[in-house]
Amino acid sequence: MARPSQIHPQARQVIRGVEGFFSPKNHLPPLRIPIMKNYLIEQLDEVPGTPCPCGTARRAFCVPENPIASIHLVDISKEARTHYHKKMTEIYLVLEGEGHIELDGERLPVKPMTSILIKPGCRHRAIGDLRIINIPIPTFDPEDEYFDS
Repeated sequence: MARPSQIHPQARQVIRGVEGFFSPKNHLPPLRIPIMKNYLIEQLDEVPGTPCPCGTARRAFCVPENPIASIHLVDISKEARTHYHKKMTEIYLVLEGEGHIELDGERLPVKPMTSILIKPGCRHRAIGDLRIINIPIPTFDPEDEYFDS
């Protein structure tokens, strides 16, 4: 820790001001700063659906204070569009149905409990009557959705 003689004069003024502000003789109420909880919770099947290139997505945890990841319950439509992301990685987990996933032009079969990790830049789309969980990392950003045509 720096000795008082090593502290810059302007810093000394700030420290004195802070000490004076918090002194008991000011009789000010304590400063209240809202603290976020260490968790978020949502009922995914009750989140309103949003149209997406894959069909309809119910997106949870897509809030500014959560940059880490989100989770989506997605009902795949027959018109799912091939798309890609420049920053986002996605993890798909097939819950219901059987069909295919196209990854960079390769079509692969999927069924319940098939898991797929889709890296940034991979052109992809799901095909078939499917319900999936999608975990975007970082949190889903609609600006990071690109189409070739």
